[in-house]
Parts: sequence; structure tokens; C-alpha cells
Amino acid sequence: MQVVQLSDPHIDYRFPQKAAAFARAVAHVNTMTALPDAVILTGDCTEHARPDEYALFRELLGALRVPAFLVPGNHDDRAALLDLFPPPPGHLPGFMQYVVEDFPLRLIGLDTHRPGHGGGELDGTRLDWLEARLREAPERPTLLFMHHPPVRTGLDVMDGMDLRGREALCDLLLEHPQVLRVAAGHLHMSLTAGFAHTTVMTCPGTDTTLHPDLHRPAQLVVQRQPPMCLLHHWTPGTGLNSFTQVIAPAPWHPLFDGERWHDFDRSNGTPAAH
Repeated sequence: MQVVQLSDPHIDYRFPQKAAAFARAVAHVNTMTALPDAVILTGDCTEHARPDEYALFRELLGALRVPAFLVPGNHDDRAALLDLFPPPPGHLPGFMQYVVEDFPLRLIGLDTHRPGHGGGELDGTRLDWLEARLREAPERPTLLFMHHPPVRTGLDVMDGMDLRGREALCDLLLEHPQVLRVAAGHLHMSLTAGFAHTTVMTCPGTDTTLHPDLHRPAQLVVQRQPPMCLLHHWTPGTGLNSFTQVIAPAPWHPLFDGERWHDFDRSNGTPAAH
């Protein structure tokens, strides 16, 4: 199973280049050599949660050739997302928090939105729901996806918008080794960190990736880098591996199978007939 993670498009009515960047990210997924099974989008779909921004976001996301599942970020409006993208049955009422059972890898979206705040929260209601879902399937390999990462970064600006309840989440996950990865966004940069028994990974934004200057943690001094996405790949033999891919209009190269090169059909990623 393959899952592409996109994050933080921040569709903004003032800056059309952000929508163009998200369109490029969707095109990147649609033209991958092998289409993923699903896309997860870890929040901050729009900048101001305006109806026109959400309308454009929904239009661009609709071009994806695979199912997409999303959770809210601090820039989002939970009610608007629940209206535009109703979660599947069994979701936590009033929250964009749900389980996707359709694949070999179980996907659980967590709603860390805290209205009116840049930081996130997992309170008792959301954590109790998560614990119940994990107890339902202790043998199923599971990926959690959320907006706010449950770890501190060493960057004061980001750590001032961190996740309330991360200690309780850590205690919960220590009892559930089936959780193979916690995939988050929010940082606009790639971070990998240990958490409980598992690993947290953050996905860069679809617009640009930020490269932090950790020598000056009191300031968010960054270098703009190419936009990226994460590719989470699971098989029974390998477990869950995660790869970072640059989102760019670069051409796909011919396919090498270990013996010879092939052209391939861009529509489905298979070797083309000659």
C-alpha cells in the first residue's frame, strides 16, 4: 500500500501562486509512476478559511485520481471542512476525526484543531475516542495523521504553537505498538523524531519547504526550498517505509527493472507496450 502525504497548501485569495503550487502537487500525484492508494492531507487547507478559498481548494483537490482524506489545521474552519468533506461513519461527532478501514494499512485521522489558537489540542474526548479505536484492532498496522506534531522542535516560534495533550498521547501510544507512524504537518519542513515506541514525521508544504536556522531559535529564520511530499509505503515484508519526494515539473525518466530500460505509460505507471 502507498499513501502520499500532502500538507499546508494555505490556499489564499491574495496569492494565486499558492493555488498554482497545490495544483502542481495534485498533478505530481496523478503522474507518479504508480498511483498511490490514497492521499492524506495534514491540514491548513486554506489561509483564512474563506468560502472562496475552500471552493478553490475543493476544485483543485477534486482533480486527484485517488481518494483523499484530510484533517484540519490551525488555519482551517472545522465546521466548513465537516460540511465540505463529510467524514466516514464512526467518526467522532463534532470533529474531523475518523478511521479509514479500506486498506491493508489502517489510517486514523486526528483532529488537533483548537479554535482561535495557532497551537493544537488533543483533549480527553479525542484521546478516549482514539484509544477505543486502537483497542478495536490491535493487530492492524496503523498510521495516524494529524496537523500539529506531538514533539518539540527547538524553534521557539513553532514550539509556541505546539500540541496540548502530547504527553497523554505518548502514554496512550506506548500501549499500542501497531501504530507504525505519526504523520503531521504544520512546520512546513521535514522533521523526523522518536515518539513513544514509534516515529513522528512532518511533511513540508506544497508551496515551499522551509529550512530552519537552529542557531537562532528565537527567530524563524528560514531558507525557501522546493516543495515536497511524503510517500508512505507499507508491505508485510518491509513494514512501513517513508520517502521524501520533491514536487517539481521535472519529467519522469524511463523505468529500469534491473535488466533493461522501458518506457512507461504515464496514465498508470506501467511499462508501455512496443
